[in-house]
Amino acid sequence: MLSVTYKTAVQHDWVDYNGHLRDAYYLLICSFATDGLMDLIGLDEAGRARTGHTLYTLECHLNFLAEVKLGVEVQVRTQLLGHDRKRLHIHHLLERCDDGQVVAESEQMLMNIDTATGRSAPFAGDVAGRVADLAEAQRGAPRSAYVGRVIGLP
Repeated sequence: MLSVTYKTAVQHDWVDYNGHLRDAYYLLICSFATDGLMDLIGLDEAGRARTGHTLYTLECHLNFLAEVKLGVEVQVRTQLLGHDRKRLHIHHLLERCDDGQVVAESEQMLMNIDTATGRSAPFAGDVAGRVADLAEAQRGAPRSAYVGRVIGLP
């Protein structure tokens, strides 16, 4: 089961002259979902203070699949695709709450950072344990066809 990491209604300031969610706000919603993932694995505000660690986004691929209008409620479900001592490979699935239509997908690579040094660092023991637990809970979940895609002209 994929974890719901963020839920919101599309706000007035987020829509363009056509009444549709602006492209930048799809990524903003996914960014808030990354914050939700951080909460799940113990890198919430208290965890960041305790460990001195945070996550940085190294790479992000965003696929726009459908328009979203003002006031529509959306949610993000996050899948942990892979992990190692310092990194998380994740996939955010942004969908409408009313009908479940997928409106965007974002594949991302995140790095654990020691804020004192500004350098990558292994996850703290309890965080690493939660990451492993999440990976186990999501084992066997199907991967989206949008994972691993490359952009380019034929």
